[in-house]
Amino acid sequence: MDTKKSIRLIGAASVACAGFTASAACAAAAAPAAKERPNVILIYVDDMGFSDVSAYGGQFAPTPNIDRIGKEGIQFMQYYTACPISSPSRVGVTTGMYPTQWGITTFLNDRRANYRNMSNDYLSSDAPSLARSMKESGYATGHFGKWHMGGGRDVKTPPQISEYGFDEWNSTWESPDPDPVLTASNWIWSDKDSVKRWDRTAYFVDKTLDFLARNKEKGVPCYVNLWPDDMHTPYVPSQDVYKMGNSEWEKKVNFIPVLAELDKQIGRLLDGLDKLGIADNTIVIFTSDNGPNPSYKNGRTDGMRGQKATLYEGGIRMPFMIRWPARISAGQVNDETVLCSVDIFPTVCSITKSSPVLNGYTLDGKDMTKVWLGKSHEKRKSALYWEFGRHFVGKDKPKNAFQTRSPNVCMRKGDWKVIVNYDGTDLELYNLKLDRFETENLADKYPEIAKVMAEKAIKWFDYAFRRCAPEISEPVSASKSEAPVDSGYLETLILG
Repeated sequence: MDTKKSIRLIGAASVACAGFTASAACAAAAAPAAKERPNVILIYVDDMGFSDVSAYGGQFAPTPNIDRIGKEGIQFMQYYTACPISSPSRVGVTTGMYPTQWGITTFLNDRRANYRNMSNDYLSSDAPSLARSMKESGYATGHFGKWHMGGGRDVKTPPQISEYGFDEWNSTWESPDPDPVLTASNWIWSDKDSVKRWDRTAYFVDKTLDFLARNKEKGVPCYVNLWPDDMHTPYVPSQDVYKMGNSEWEKKVNFIPVLAELDKQIGRLLDGLDKLGIADNTIVIFTSDNGPNPSYKNGRTDGMRGQKATLYEGGIRMPFMIRWPARISAGQVNDETVLCSVDIFPTVCSITKSSPVLNGYTLDGKDMTKVWLGKSHEKRKSALYWEFGRHFVGKDKPKNAFQTRSPNVCMRKGDWKVIVNYDGTDLELYNLKLDRFETENLADKYPEIAKVMAEKAIKWFDYAFRRCAPEISEPVSASKSEAPVDSGYLETLILG
């Protein structure tokens, strides 16, 4: 089945989002003058835990520069990523849609592994794209950092990053057009790279500031993805640590200086905005793609259950801060409103007066402009949905107290959260207002609530994947040697 045709069923079934469709010509004509429109920088960190940051209770290393974003703007306590692992979480923030609907449900691997995991090899270029919407509304668009939505390994012909609406980009190995200074080998990182592992974020910050400076001279506002990957293992903060060998690269002692270096580079970015004279009218958004691994006994999740690749809070609840001095009053904390990464697309478009280019599809995210600006603490009316773990990397039962596995379908509505397998087994129900650590399964105490929510979650999954996601075809030319028969959870840890 043709990917575009099969996914188009989603749009055909719900063209109701008429308020979020417009032609590029209309968008450009309606756009305010460049000087009135804010720059937008989306800092999307790889594998950062909820409490890695000092502002969220972090105890590993001080993060004064990252904290500055929240102190000079607004900090949210109930923000969620669209999936607890890299590729689908990035699809969610890019498209404003749940990634299951695009047939990307775990980290993208080689073609054979993708097939076994019932995933496509890349995000369709037909999908809605925040960058494309911004570009067609008059913004210059740049992507600097990890991509991981197609390309790398034996996936040779994914869409180029430009097809998603980016004018400029520099990316790592898992992309259709990796930067040669970062990719001397066919792997995540090599000591032969011209830009070493410990200098990557500095490199991406330099690219971001240069991009902003050049477009400032042209009078053009910018949308930038700054997506550093240094918080993902291996933790190699220096040449000396590299020489110690990979047995040391996941230890806390090396994680701490990597976190400190990330904070330093975020400080360089903020200082750079000041020097360019654009800080006041630049929206800086800071968050992460998924929970941490390793979690150091849940020390990186503020004690919340789970980690990367689980649907417990530690896998999907992320730090989320926004700074916009021109419009957001400093020092705000919102611990009431439930937000999700799929909200970023419609909200950024709303704030910047950019018309979303949706190609007939409907966004799952909601416009949360008033909440972002600190004008409202409204309760979310719509439910949120997730799925992860029906493929080989998540099939096993939890093996320890820190929950490295979970059931594979999840729904949150109000304060209630249900997690269940798509066949109805392993039903869990939690009240997050009373128990954000998910210590007491209330499914037996409130069976009706558990039953109704589980049915809705499974129905959502059935619609999103079985009817709407593209038909996955086995790669005819792929040999069995291209991937292990069962790569297992280790691949999730190393590659996700």
